[in-house]
Amino acid sequence: MTAELVARRVTNILAPQVLVIVMPPAVGLLAQGWSGAAWGLVASMLCGGVPAAVIAVGVRRGLLDSHHIVDRTRRTKPLLAAVAAVLVALALLVVLGAPTLLVATVTAMLIALAVTVPITLRWKISFHAAVSAGTVVVLAHVLPAWPAALIGAAVVALVCWARVRLSHHTWLQVAAGAVTGTLTTWGTLAAFGLG
Repeated sequence: MTAELVARRVTNILAPQVLVIVMPPAVGLLAQGWSGAAWGLVASMLCGGVPAAVIAVGVRRGLLDSHHIVDRTRRTKPLLAAVAAVLVALALLVVLGAPTLLVATVTAMLIALAVTVPITLRWKISFHAAVSAGTVVVLAHVLPAWPAALIGAAVVALVCWARVRLSHHTWLQVAAGAVTGTLTTWGTLAAFGLG
């Protein structure tokens, strides 16, 4: 298997859409059993499913280059759809009394978007790196912290390598994404008293 193929597979398997769809039910399950997984499924359908559908339609219509939206100038509308979906998910989770961890996780997604969307309008910060780093922070909260953080850091480094290897980002862009995802997620969890 060539390095290019490994990079493509890492990029696809650990894409932001995939992580945002898979992570909330997994975190809910680990934190609160099946009821937590059900709450997480609601979050993942809105936060991940809606933006994934918007992007899929854009790709099918030829408006977007791929589900990774490599062309930074085409990211604005799908990202605004993602922000709207996350806002709806957050409102729904709060009104329906979802577990604090899931409300904090969705809030972290919103804050990360609030930081990264304005940046990507001028400079191509890595959403792959930001989402993978944020996912690691959340998982370190529900799994044994140090092993999750160490293994997670290796996975984030692999994601960053893959994005640079495919020439979709520079090392500075992936580093900025990873730092942004880590800090916004950690700060949000801490603000909810979960840090």
